Amino acid sequence: MPSRAILALVLLASTCAPALADNFLVHIHSGPDNPTKAALGFLVAATALDEGHDVDLFLAGDGASLITEDALSTVQGVGTGQLRDHFDTLIEGTATIYISGKSAEARKITEADLEGKSAQFAMPAKLVELAAAADVILVY
Repeated sequence: MPSRAILALVLLASTCAPALADNFLVHIHSGPDNPTKAALGFLVAATALDEGHDVDLFLAGDGASLITEDALSTVQGVGTGQLRDHFDTLIEGTATIYISGKSAEARKITEADLEGKSAQFAMPAKLVELAAAADVILVY
């Protein structure tokens, strides 16, 4: 009988305890041509941050273009909101934003595009490092 009581207490404690802050990696490779999916990735990252999780955002492929002022001011998803709103939430919080250096170079995105945005270029090794350290990986 005592072992059942201990098990019940452990189960009760595990369901009542607040969730631990997981480390989220949100990898977005969809670009402005898929505004709903792109904005959804940013929305989910901002939601995770608002809920107390650590968030790293990695923009690669066509997603690298989302860091430009043009994309931030025009991309709006159907039911997923304005990209700029989610981006502002992320940079006002503790999220770290990485832009694939190779993807940026191919799309002529420069340091000037990152100015004032709390974002930095990174190579594939950084994405691998972030993925290895993440508790949760979401891809859009």
